[in-house]
Formats: sequence, C-alpha cells, structure tokens
Amino acid sequence: MDGIEKLDVLISVKDLKRRIGELGAEITRDYAGREPVIVCVLKGALFFMADLCREIDLPITIDTLGMSSYGDQTSSSGVVRITQDLSKPIVDRDVIIVEDIIDTGLTLAFLLDNLRARKPRSIEICSLLHKPARTRIPVQAKYIGFTIEDRFVVGYGLDWEQKMRNVPFVGVVRDA
Repeated sequence: MDGIEKLDVLISVKDLKRRIGELGAEITRDYAGREPVIVCVLKGALFFMADLCREIDLPITIDTLGMSSYGDQTSSSGVVRITQDLSKPIVDRDVIIVEDIIDTGLTLAFLLDNLRARKPRSIEICSLLHKPARTRIPVQAKYIGFTIEDRFVVGYGLDWEQKMRNVPFVGVVRDA
C-alpha cells in the first residue's frame, strides 16, 4: 500500500477490534428495547461505523451525513459545512452520531445544534478517537474508543489528502 511505510502503528487491528466490540456491547445494553438510528459522519467514520454496527445486537437503521471542516489540510479550517444531509427525518428517534475523531469540537458542536433542531428523542456521540489537547469547543461523547495525544493520524477511515483511509490500523505519520 502506497505510503504505509511512512506510518508507525498507534492503534493495532487487534486493539481496534477489541474496543469496537466493547463499544457495541455498551450500545446494545444502553439501547435495549429501542431501535437507534446510527448516523455515520462521512467519510472518515465509514470503516468504524461498519464494524461497530456488526457489534450492536439490536435492530438499527443507518443514515449518513457528510461534513467538512478540514479540506485537504492536516488541521481544522474552523469552517464547518454539511456536504450531504440525512435521507430520513429523525423526529422522535434515538440518534447515535458515529464520528472518526473529536478534535477541536467545532464540527460536532455544529452538527449537534443542527440535529437537535430536528427534534430527535435522544442524541449521543460515539467517536473512535478523541484528541482532548486540541479542544476549542467541548462536546460530550458518551462512547469513546481511544483518547490520543495531539498527533496527526491516518488509517481505518482517517485520511491524509483523501489517501490512506484503507490502512487497516490507526497510524501516525512520521514527521507530520
């Protein structure tokens, strides 16, 4: 795979699988008897959402939402926009936003305000990664896979200029 030699493994395939299984079990327990809507924030959370949904032992529905705040940069631009909206209403539904990484909090704060205006019954966040050192707007995530240091990471859905999403682990780019 082109560029993989520039990566150091931060979170292994084995650790991802274990933690995602734990998150799926927590969601299954917390939403017993309900049918949550899993909202995948594209494109970065796609791999995580697919694996997470296979670990949730409940009836679920899935929708996707495109958000942009990075462009092709390695740090957030601060400008957040919806690039693809949900396909179905979420009124009176239990919504779980699945995100790849909570970084500055700008994207999720914007998204939470937008989705709350649509009157869901409940709304929670499940993020694979959290980088607390970069927080500008605190957002509360109920489910967090891993808390990481302030490093630029790629793989398992996270990209570097739209590349390296298909690396099977979360890696740190050397010298980035």
